[in-house]
Amino acid sequence: MTRARRTLSEAVVHAAHTLPGDVARRIRLAVFDVDGVLTDGGVYLGQTASGEDVELKRFDIQDGLGLKLLESAGVGVVLISGRVSPATSVRAEELGLEMYQDRGAHKLDHLARIMERDSLEWHEVSMLADDLPDLAVFRRVGLKAAVANARPEIADIADWTARARGGHGAVREFCEGLLRARGEWDGLVERYVAAREQPR
Repeated sequence: MTRARRTLSEAVVHAAHTLPGDVARRIRLAVFDVDGVLTDGGVYLGQTASGEDVELKRFDIQDGLGLKLLESAGVGVVLISGRVSPATSVRAEELGLEMYQDRGAHKLDHLARIMERDSLEWHEVSMLADDLPDLAVFRRVGLKAAVANARPEIADIADWTARARGGHGAVREFCEGLLRARGEWDGLVERYVAAREQPR
């Protein structure tokens, strides 16, 4: 009986965690914060022997593949950070993603220009967020997604919340959830595998 109850409870949680297909299919641009979303929010600071400052961040490799699969489905992907960091630039370049860093966290300005350029409406934009620097954008987007450890101001208004924490698979979880809700995940996976079965 205990096991049956647990199974029913898990099924209910899973159903609530699924994105509605109509909402997922209207998304044309996915916006991602960096620190606390693509990373765990930690920053490693130090100096080389010659006195050069060094900054390191940990990025989840599976998150990166999720972002590329989202792009391959025709959904635009943009990283907008409220902190200027060479490590973020390196990761964005590695993934070939559009990226903006603003020391004052004026993220709305950057997104407004992107939306005007690409003729986007707010209901066509999603954001995966975690903290106060995201809030000005988060309140406006059509699909609000939060990492598991998002601050209350974000978590309380989120339409969807990851089971994973920022920097530990939340991005991949969101990308996969969005693509599954659009009915595209299985086809994209097969296309990805097929492209790597061919000799180079």
